[in-house]
Amino acid sequence: MPAKGKHRRPKSRSLTRGIAAAGTGGAVLVLPVLGATAAHAAQAPAAVKPAAAPNTHVVVAGDSLSKIAREHSLSGGWKKLYEDNRSVLGDDPKLIHPGLKLTLGKKNAAEPAKKATASPASVKTAAAPAKKSYSDNLDGWIRESLDIMAQHGIPGTYEGIHRNVMRESSGNPWAINNWDSNAVAGTPSKGLLQVIAPTFEAYHVPGTSTDSYDPVANITAACNYAADRYGSIDNVNGPY
Repeated sequence: MPAKGKHRRPKSRSLTRGIAAAGTGGAVLVLPVLGATAAHAAQAPAAVKPAAAPNTHVVVAGDSLSKIAREHSLSGGWKKLYEDNRSVLGDDPKLIHPGLKLTLGKKNAAEPAKKATASPASVKTAAAPAKKSYSDNLDGWIRESLDIMAQHGIPGTYEGIHRNVMRESSGNPWAINNWDSNAVAGTPSKGLLQVIAPTFEAYHVPGTSTDSYDPVANITAACNYAADRYGSIDNVNGPY
């Protein structure tokens, strides 16, 4: 919004005061003193920040959309990343190739620069706690899942999750069962802990991805289900 103009104060007339000083011989010296005149300067309009260019990521071997979205903490996860780059990736989000250049987020519109306000020296801003990071592999997925499970009171241990993951998918987050009775019924088991869609939706843990192939979302939903039915994923030692 443009700033309102300020009225200038009219110039005040210079004031002259005579200061008389008596000297020898009766001479009188008059010293003029001039009053200063001040005017308010017009306020300059706020500067406009140029629009920030979107970040990019060049695909390398071993990359997946979920991995890239997790590394860059993208809002909307791999699905938003896929939608933003569908013209580059094509119709299958799993088929990404080294060398592809992906756009991370959209360009923001230019906005007026905000005038910095000085803070009192005595006031200190508390630093935000550093976000915990996890490796993008089975070990990191299990550890992140355990932290989320702890927040929601879902029991389970690293050993119990790892043992069942290796039996169900051998650690492949894209694993899918296309031959058993669930598959015949149209709801194949998917992901690290081979969860069917109805079970994933019923036991999905808030705050995790709604994609059943997402490693952390798959683990937490499966452990939530196992806790409800068996008391804990630790009590599962076979098909469940």
